[in-house]
Amino acid sequence: MSHDAATPFAGRNPHRFDHRHGNTDAGAGGHERLASLLERRDVRAQLEAYGVNPADVSARVAALSDDEAAQLADRIGTLPTPGDGVGAVVGALLLVFIILLITDILGFTHVFPFTKPIKR
Repeated sequence: MSHDAATPFAGRNPHRFDHRHGNTDAGAGGHERLASLLERRDVRAQLEAYGVNPADVSARVAALSDDEAAQLADRIGTLPTPGDGVGAVVGALLLVFIILLITDILGFTHVFPFTKPIKR
């Protein structure tokens, strides 16, 4: 298996064994995970929206050491997934509904006409 200078994995020893993770070439996982992330259409689109050339990012990822690539890939893997906030809004509304429903049933409020308070 030979590597040429044009590949992002040039100069790395394919036979090195990483005892911490039980695989060869510890940084290969980090470089491969970052490269696969950069191949995603949505990631490329977001980079371009920020005014960043995805080819420049790929070149900078290729220049990272094995440990740096593994650390970056691990940090990216622990980031929360982005959302549009709809889930949080729906959850908050559901919580408010349940609280008002319980207070209606207990007789503290009268918000919903379909509830009948319990007798005390």
